[in-house]
Amino acid sequence: MGDPSGIGPEIIAKSLANPAIYELCKPLVFGDAQVMQAAMTIAGVSLGVRPVSSVSEAQYVFGTVDVLDLKNVNIPAFDYGKISANAGNAAFEAIRKVIECAMKGEIDATVTAPINKESLNLAGHHFSGHTEIYAHFTHTEKYAMLLADESLRVIHATTHVPLRKACDLLTSERILEVIQLLHDACVSFGIEKPKIGVAGLNPHAGDGGLFGTEDRDIIAPAVQQAKNQGYEAEGPIPPDTLFPKAIQGKYDGCVAMYHDQGHIPFKLVGFKWNNQTQSMDSVKGVNITLGLPIIRTSVDHGTAFEIAGKGIASADAMTIAIQYAARMAVNRKNQ
Repeated sequence: MGDPSGIGPEIIAKSLANPAIYELCKPLVFGDAQVMQAAMTIAGVSLGVRPVSSVSEAQYVFGTVDVLDLKNVNIPAFDYGKISANAGNAAFEAIRKVIECAMKGEIDATVTAPINKESLNLAGHHFSGHTEIYAHFTHTEKYAMLLADESLRVIHATTHVPLRKACDLLTSERILEVIQLLHDACVSFGIEKPKIGVAGLNPHAGDGGLFGTEDRDIIAPAVQQAKNQGYEAEGPIPPDTLFPKAIQGKYDGCVAMYHDQGHIPFKLVGFKWNNQTQSMDSVKGVNITLGLPIIRTSVDHGTAFEIAGKGIASADAMTIAIQYAARMAVNRKNQ
């Protein structure tokens, strides 16, 4: 369900009002049933809520949303758009529970709505985001964040760290690792022989060492190793060249060196701002954690506290995240 004070509950409600979702999978919401009931009204959808205490109790009938009810939101103290330990803890407990059920094989895939990192930490859960929580509780050491939307797929060599530290964390071994993860992910999406473009770190990908040596000494050797292992990889490529070509279909996936290098082009493609209404017409894009023993997809946007509870949040990304999770689950079963 994500942070109950954010837009997570209402975009889930909007997505589950689409009968096509129930043709694709059997959705079960992990969170608080009272919050989800309120979200139906906020989202303007005519759906009921059916609280359950276990996965086996869910019925998966369109029109009534099954909620594995953790009963962990203090409703009298609850408000939309507010940072609070109550909301942060509720979000964390839902994540823990869904990971537990997935690890037991009770569910095939997990989809996460956005959380607020400040609320999470106020509740005493000191993680920088979903990705790190999943890695911790699945005991995963090698993992990476992949953003996916239509023809653009971006994996990150580093994510939630200061930019100065991101540069220090880059190694040929890590870059080769994410190339391999990206290749395997593309195959799981049905791309038989993915072509991967690897971004440079410095301006002009270092320009032969004139603007930094990391591209020449760290990134280029990793790309060559990937080629030697049979991967169709190119790089380092200046990012301002790589991403426009990827959007047009030249590459099936891209490797970004740090968080914003990958997120900025991705959000330019998927986020559509309407200046007249002063709101987003569409917010698309899926965040997939690669390397985990379980499937995890997510929306690639935040809790949007400024519009939470108003019913105007776009459910596009949530719907696409559910579709990706279902597709990956089917492909995993067929392997």
